[in-house]
Amino acid sequence: MTHTQGAPEWVVTRDGRRLHAMVHPGPEGATGPTVVFEAGAAATRSSWAAVQPEVARYARAIVYDRSGLGRSAPDPGGRTLRRMADDLNDVLDHFGQGPYVLAGHSAGGPIVRQAAARRPERIAGLVLVDPTDEAADVLFGRAFRTGERVMLPAGALLARLGLLKVVFRGLLRGIPDDVRRDLEREAFTVGTVRTQREQARTFLDELALWRQDPPVLGDIPVTVVSGGLGGGGFSAGMRARANASHAHRVSLSPAGRHVIAERSGHYVPVTEPDVIVREIVRMTSAPA
Repeated sequence: MTHTQGAPEWVVTRDGRRLHAMVHPGPEGATGPTVVFEAGAAATRSSWAAVQPEVARYARAIVYDRSGLGRSAPDPGGRTLRRMADDLNDVLDHFGQGPYVLAGHSAGGPIVRQAAARRPERIAGLVLVDPTDEAADVLFGRAFRTGERVMLPAGALLARLGLLKVVFRGLLRGIPDDVRRDLEREAFTVGTVRTQREQARTFLDELALWRQDPPVLGDIPVTVVSGGLGGGGFSAGMRARANASHAHRVSLSPAGRHVIAERSGHYVPVTEPDVIVREIVRMTSAPA
């Protein structure tokens, strides 16, 4: 491989947009599920750079950029949860019949849940990493929504001034040079913040509807990896409520598993990638 995250490949969605993916083929002769990664709200494929190559020692491992992020074309039709889940299913269609294990971080958690509920027959399991979850009441309070309304315009201003990467410089430390260059070029742009704002426009309202009518996952195994620490915008109280929502999520799965990344806050793929790798490998190795 000439790049840490594998070989590039383009996926064409049902309405003709081009999504950028990168593929590690996995070990020769591997017969288990393919693993596909879904990043957080404003994150690109690069957010999985410490996890995907390690998973690829055991299984084919694929990352991609959602529309309007990284190298993928923007979506003129908007960024609702339904459209993002449709795009993920288009990615899965492109790479074969499955089975698939889907890994989603943060806002990627609801996206993989909805995509899996649409086509459950090809999903071998979900690994949700510190996911946004509708069982967390804090998401729907005034304080959270006010914070979001403040942060998005601030992010747009910082992006225009070229200062956004300074705020997130911690994410650029200790990573391979090729991934760092990708992040510096792609992750802190005005377009990224524009896409994040479009996603946020309907995300919480759609998620609120799931409190009465959630995606049905049936007997799909679900593992949730929660951060064990506050910080990164999480107070101790918010962390406790988020983790309680994660425990509730796994309780609804017949093969639910809840794991705490004790040394991590929200950015578990960066701070404790080994925890995620272990849980994904466990999922891909489980008997059918």
